[in-house]
Amino acid sequence: MTAGPFVVGVAKLRRQPGHRWHEVRHGVVEDLACSGSAVPAGAECAAEVTLEAIGGGVEVTGTVSAAWEGTCRRCLAPASGVLHVPVRELYTPGGDGEDTYPLVDDQVDLQPLVRDAVLLELPQAPLCRTGCQGLCPTCGADRNEGTCGCRAPVDPRWAVLDALRRPDGG
Repeated sequence: MTAGPFVVGVAKLRRQPGHRWHEVRHGVVEDLACSGSAVPAGAECAAEVTLEAIGGGVEVTGTVSAAWEGTCRRCLAPASGVLHVPVRELYTPGGDGEDTYPLVDDQVDLQPLVRDAVLLELPQAPLCRTGCQGLCPTCGADRNEGTCGCRAPVDPRWAVLDALRRPDGG
């Protein structure tokens, strides 16, 4: 296994079952994107984890963090945030990458764990803020900046009921 920012040597840890140690690793993981957002190119991801020797492998628990950016699904303004994803995974010799991650030559590579955690948590339909009002469907004005004065179009299926309205608007 090639050394990288997310590779942790665990030979000493594995000789002492039940022992733990804390690791903080930072590095760039390429091509972290989904349909609505992405980790900016060159931005670092972080893994703050505790490694524990257990029978036959190493358990990794902690948090993966990464900044993301995208386009708001309602108003098309830039949207961004920071992910903090809790993780708990098992590394075993011969790990298949689906149920457990591989433990190769007494080294744990946290990069696949970081990639999986971030990709699963990236917002597919990001918002610039929680209460985003979006764009007016008639004139395209940004409703976050103020009202545009457009009236919502009347659905012709319900137009007949407008005849039942009182002249005073009630």
